Amino acid sequence: MVQRAYRIDAIDRLRAEQLRSAPLEDRVRRIDRIELAISDLDAANHYAVDRIVKTIGCGGWVPRDRDKAPGADLIHDLRLLVEDLSDSVDLPASAVGEQVLTVEDLARQFNVSTKTIARWREAGLVSRRLVFDGRKRVGFLRSSVDRFVRANRDRVERGAKFRQMTDTERRELVAEARRVAADEGLDLNAVARRLTDRTGRTAETIRQTLRQHAEAHPDEQPFDGEGAVLAARQREQIEADFRAGIAVEKLADRYGRSKTTIYRIATEVRYERIRALALESIPNPRFARKGADAACLGEMPVAETPPRRVSRPTDLPAYLAALYDSPLLTREQEQHLFRQYNYLKFKAAKLRATLDAARPKAVTMDEIEALHERAVEVKNQIARANLRLVVSLAKKRMGPTQSFFELVSDGNVSLMKAIEKFDFARGNKFSTYATWAIVKNYARSIPNEYKHQDRFRTSTDELFASAEEHRANPLAHEAAQADREHKIRRILRRLDEREQQIVISRFGLDHNREPLTLKEVGAQMGVTKERVRQIEVRALDKLRVAAAEERVQLDF
Repeated sequence: MVQRAYRIDAIDRLRAEQLRSAPLEDRVRRIDRIELAISDLDAANHYAVDRIVKTIGCGGWVPRDRDKAPGADLIHDLRLLVEDLSDSVDLPASAVGEQVLTVEDLARQFNVSTKTIARWREAGLVSRRLVFDGRKRVGFLRSSVDRFVRANRDRVERGAKFRQMTDTERRELVAEARRVAADEGLDLNAVARRLTDRTGRTAETIRQTLRQHAEAHPDEQPFDGEGAVLAARQREQIEADFRAGIAVEKLADRYGRSKTTIYRIATEVRYERIRALALESIPNPRFARKGADAACLGEMPVAETPPRRVSRPTDLPAYLAALYDSPLLTREQEQHLFRQYNYLKFKAAKLRATLDAARPKAVTMDEIEALHERAVEVKNQIARANLRLVVSLAKKRMGPTQSFFELVSDGNVSLMKAIEKFDFARGNKFSTYATWAIVKNYARSIPNEYKHQDRFRTSTDELFASAEEHRANPLAHEAAQADREHKIRRILRRLDEREQQIVISRFGLDHNREPLTLKEVGAQMGVTKERVRQIEVRALDKLRVAAAEERVQLDF
């Protein structure tokens, strides 16, 4: 599309002056002078605008400023001035007195596309607005075309040599575009850019060819941004990046998608995450009553008497002993927190039920996520106040072959499940219910072994000897592991996003995930396993260099 905005203010004012006061006959004569002036300009030079206007001879009107303008801008604006003046006189093409060619005529004559003709107009090919069979269209005088060809012979020859694609070439281009889209998860625009170097065609030519093929073959899968399906992991990463504040334009370029598609993917992934939130609550009639917010979400009651301080056991690691710093909850405080926890989930679930899967409202999703975050905070507060109960029960059940830390871990899982299922409205203390749940879990996990130990236990000394802890210092182990992870994250930054994803998936660097096969990674990313292998080899070579520079010992 030819740019219609004037670049030089003085030429734009000249246009307005001519259209306002110049007679039609003067405008017609002036068009020829302007075209001759264009042919004398060099795009690489600068010219005084007032002198150019005097050369054209515009009825004595001359701009007051004496600024110079680039030749390219003058050529552009004077060409537009020719079109605007010719448009104002409604001159029939047959009255010009020489051959007039349309855009299509020129394209056929030089064996180029209409896009190429548009680029020639930007480079200085003068066109006029003339009447063809009662309809106004762009036309080119034969003398104007010849003048442009003489001044731009290399450009014209280059365009003429660039022949139109044959049907076979078009089919091959479409097949190659589909393969690239399927292997690399790219949309139409990204595929066109990728194939530019391979085919020698412009990206616009490739896009136009693919669109024309889609229109001519409506039964085939449409070739657009949705034709190349993004892997679930990529969709999740797009939503995470969007949530982190990365610009939509940058994400669109990174993933080869339009900005609209990025917004849609972010919304869909967020909606799916909200649908998966655990919002089941213990029902209570109070939640549906008027004023439930004030009753359930108010301030936690203050204990009438200070809570009894519990002394720290002397045989616990420091990070477990720190649990005893959290104050115990009174019955009223406990009921308040459980009421609040379940009401927050009840309210979030009620809002979630109103979401439209096709067009979920961002405001509603914001509120649901805020309610869920508050519920998680309340749950953590309840858990912190009761973690010492888990430690106490684990100490009582530790046997010769049981690991104290494993018992605490199992007990913590039971505690979190008990928080979800506890009905505060029954009036019981949560510690009673939690003790029953934790002990019941221990009874399932170590019943037979515990009975066997009771039968064959001989002395207290033997019991303590057999229960000796042989593991390494857990704090030192955690510190070493954190240091290793920090170094790995640092050198992983040397890789691009796709290489990082493959290395993390192939070697199980994600927490709580097993390493995946080439085929599984390829299925996630939407590419072949051979392509995954190639990228993995390239990424490992980069990592070895990075590891050597950072003095990190890696074993791949």
